[in-house]
Amino acid sequence: MNTPQIRMLSVDFDCADPAELARFYGEALGLPVLYRSDDYVLLGRAGTPGLGCIRQEGFQPPVWPDPTHSKQAHLELGVDDLDAAQERMLALGATLPSFQPQPDVWRVLLDPAGHPFCLATHGM
Repeated sequence: MNTPQIRMLSVDFDCADPAELARFYGEALGLPVLYRSDDYVLLGRAGTPGLGCIRQEGFQPPVWPDPTHSKQAHLELGVDDLDAAQERMLALGATLPSFQPQPDVWRVLLDPAGHPFCLATHGM
């Protein structure tokens, strides 16, 4: 029996407004739209895994930091300047929650749909 090839197509985020969330991540990460419908937008580059934004009716964002409504998954974005990167993401529509576990090393922000993501200097 042959082993099937399995490859990652995308990481998808549930949201109420796929166009808005795709605009945010597209501008933040410099990713073009590969596919668009009313309920799904896929960002990326041909031949590589993408980032998808998918409409979910009744979407409820995760709550940071609340273990009863945890983030479940998040993006970790490497940056060389935390303050400049934070300023850029806030200008694009992110919000800054008050709880910041280690703000001198990494920052937690929320995308326009409420998903937490991190800006981090480690690994850069």
